[in-house]
Amino acid sequence: MPRSVPLRRLLVALLLSCSVLVSATACGSDDGSGGASSSASPTGTSSAEAQKFAKTRFVANAGLAAGATYQWIVKPYRAGKFKKGADGRTFALVKAGLAGGLAYNRLKAATENAKGDPLLSKAVAPLTAGIESLRGLATKLRKGEAGAGDVGAFESVINSIKDAGKSAGAEVKDKVPSASELGG
Repeated sequence: MPRSVPLRRLLVALLLSCSVLVSATACGSDDGSGGASSSASPTGTSSAEAQKFAKTRFVANAGLAAGATYQWIVKPYRAGKFKKGADGRTFALVKAGLAGGLAYNRLKAATENAKGDPLLSKAVAPLTAGIESLRGLATKLRKGEAGAGDVGAFESVINSIKDAGKSAGAEVKDKVPSASELGG
């Protein structure tokens, strides 16, 4: 008696086959040059465009850091999720640790982005020491060793970055990453 293949397996096989076909087609070359590109070399962006993109990237990175800090560190801390015996404490601490790592990473990226704009660079430069001070806090959060001062340090640095961006014409708004974005 023949066994039927579950619909889910057929769908996965079909999707994988299509993705292999599409990726193989995308890697091919139509010009017969054996894969060598015949397009012109990319041109640089003007100084004004580079500054605009620097501000845009700064706002995006700082917004992710601010959103992650507020949603996964500050809010749970204020709700008492980090206290011993709190319901869901372990999960809240793990998420806070991941959020702390993400926030630190995005703040570092935001300071790099700020270097592309003279006004933004001057506004953010004094905050680099504060950002560096956050380096080990993600581990402290994950282990449950963080206190009010540590959570306050995250909040303070985020508020300083937001103020610096606003003073330079790059207003930062919180963008909360999903729980899956925290991990990778």
